[in-house]
Amino acid sequence: MERWDGRLARHGVEHSIGLVRRPHRVIVVGGGVAGIAAALRLAGAGAAVTLFETRRKLGGRATSFDDVRTGERLDNCQHITLGCCANYMDLLRRLGVADKIAWSQTIWWIERSGRRSAMTPGVLPAPAHFARSFLTARFLTMDEKFAIARAMHVMMRADRSELESITFGDWLSRLDQPAGAVDRFWAPVVVSACNVWPERLAASEAAHVFQDGFLAHRDAAMMGVPTVPLVELYGAAEKAIAGAGGSVRLGVSIARIESNEVETVDGERFSADAVICAVPFERALKIVSDETQRRDERFHRLGKLQHSPILGVHLTFDRPVMDVPHAALVGTGTQWLFRKDAAGKRVHAVISGADAWMTMTEAEIVERVVEDVRACFSMARSAALVSGRPIKEKRATFAPTCDSISLRPSATGSSGLILAGDYTQTGWPSTMEGATISGYRAAAATMGWNMEATLAPAQKPEWLYATLRAMAKPLR
Repeated sequence: MERWDGRLARHGVEHSIGLVRRPHRVIVVGGGVAGIAAALRLAGAGAAVTLFETRRKLGGRATSFDDVRTGERLDNCQHITLGCCANYMDLLRRLGVADKIAWSQTIWWIERSGRRSAMTPGVLPAPAHFARSFLTARFLTMDEKFAIARAMHVMMRADRSELESITFGDWLSRLDQPAGAVDRFWAPVVVSACNVWPERLAASEAAHVFQDGFLAHRDAAMMGVPTVPLVELYGAAEKAIAGAGGSVRLGVSIARIESNEVETVDGERFSADAVICAVPFERALKIVSDETQRRDERFHRLGKLQHSPILGVHLTFDRPVMDVPHAALVGTGTQWLFRKDAAGKRVHAVISGADAWMTMTEAEIVERVVEDVRACFSMARSAALVSGRPIKEKRATFAPTCDSISLRPSATGSSGLILAGDYTQTGWPSTMEGATISGYRAAAATMGWNMEATLAPAQKPEWLYATLRAMAKPLR
């Protein structure tokens, strides 16, 4: 029996979205952020949703493991959120774990000499909120700062759709950005956000990062870091989905997906009114049936998407080595460092766009990262390393290059199978915010909801940013 419903819960408030025909049974394949987001929204709306996940824990790539060497529970890689990530925070609130995020408005930049710069919003409205701390930052020369400011002015007015066919590196060259500004500011920011270096990154993706993450609102760049292992954040999803009337089946591998049926590796078949495929694109190409792929052009393009790797390195020292919660390291191969305990003895290093590191041995990686930590933090120079654990994620994200923009698939297609994942058309780089948006949109496509109405409200740009952006003709 099919049901009809015209109301959707968002932020605890019911609002009309018009009468829609609601599928009674929905299957979601994949228990990463996108799958969790889709299943939670569907269960909350009354659909009989079943989430299948191959592993015995939820979170997908954003998860943790118990290290047999040290006995510690370690995240695959450090994940963060920003103040502009409205949908991801909405998801955490629905999971009841939003209080497990520690927020900071200050971004520390630490050079190899140990010299520090702290960028903190001041009293001016966005986009001028970082003006004072940016002008006093010591890791950039005054000429580099003026060049960055000129480029930011152009960035603010840029139409992202007109930057899809040019790399960010080429765009910076057109704007006469000095090498120091690129190496010390532009590249570290975008490679951390998009996991691709400027010479490959589509300029539209970089513009998104700076427009929404730095310029539009004073709280947009607030950095949120989980205070618990990732598996504890997303482990809450099983109870939340079950509490809303859905079910989660862990440790079940799916061998074949159709638009209305899935088959497990053990030969069990489950039918549904709709199926959401929320696994990484390379996995989707293996388990979506050949017939479905033949009649859906979205799959003809998926094989052309490329991956970009991330390297995470867990280090434990015999004494404190880090006295700030996190820092961008300037002039080192290690890009970010996060303090993982109150004392600062345990730290986690992150290297995005880590192609050059993938062939290195664990010992070589640890040696290089420890050298960077000691170069930037004088208190680490007398500390002895207790343990080091590199974690390579060779398929961490898709690479948001100029070629990939047109390859990203929509949630729906001619086969009727619904796709979710950070590689789909979300309007975001490969991030947890993008994954959440894809899950919400997949739920909307399944239920016939208005997709945009399903999303959490974005931060409203501050008046000065909106005024300056409206006053001038967009520039490329």
